[in-house]
Amino acid sequence: MNITAAAKQYYEKMFPHSQSKLAETDPEFIELFDNFAFDEVVNQDDLDDRTRMIAIISTLIGCQGIDEFKAMVPAALNFDVTPVEIKEIVYQSVAYLGIGRVLPFLHAANDILTAQGIALPLPNQSTTTTDNRLEAGIQAQVDIFGDSMKDFWKSGAADTKHINQWLAANCFGDYYTRTGLDHLQREMITFCFLLAQGGCEPQLTSHAAANIRLGQDKKFLIKIISQCLPYIGYPRSLNGLRCVNEAAEQSE
Repeated sequence: MNITAAAKQYYEKMFPHSQSKLAETDPEFIELFDNFAFDEVVNQDDLDDRTRMIAIISTLIGCQGIDEFKAMVPAALNFDVTPVEIKEIVYQSVAYLGIGRVLPFLHAANDILTAQGIALPLPNQSTTTTDNRLEAGIQAQVDIFGDSMKDFWKSGAADTKHINQWLAANCFGDYYTRTGLDHLQREMITFCFLLAQGGCEPQLTSHAAANIRLGQDKKFLIKIISQCLPYIGYPRSLNGLRCVNEAAEQSE
């Protein structure tokens, strides 16, 4: 196989002293993929390895790439993504994909961490209670999206307004208020969940705007999409770029 030195070096950083089985069964494919993903893509921009790995494992949950998730979580640990960060990514994804799609990833994360000798459960990260989760969630929405979200939890038709209340109390009050990841990281992983699953372009545009509002600008989001492209393909990446452009135009 004609794999570049840069691709070999990056692969070794991710998976020290390991060899892909596909290199034996599908050497032509591995040459194409490794040279692209582990040389051309990672050297496209200056995104740091830790952020890249957080984005990739979030994206793999979003696109339901369970086998690649199992492969990449150990690589993320090798790039100093912490066990707490990995579990927080999985936990938050439930709000955006539902437990029906996330449960296999939770089991996989637990198996990988246990195999690494990491004791479970990890330290608690929750900062809210049943009494204050709604208030804390509303504040998180305001911090991320702006003052227009103060009363959003009360909006909507009588028979559906409970959904907006759940959005504040559950999605933001239960998850965004947890320690382990800050608001910027949580908005980035949400962007990745939505980018990867497709069909969520209105929400993707909204969260692209939230990222931009927090200082993670258009250039940063393009880097995230670029680094995730090998894992989700071109159609969803191009849709993501369109949403980022729309969000950037709205923020001007």
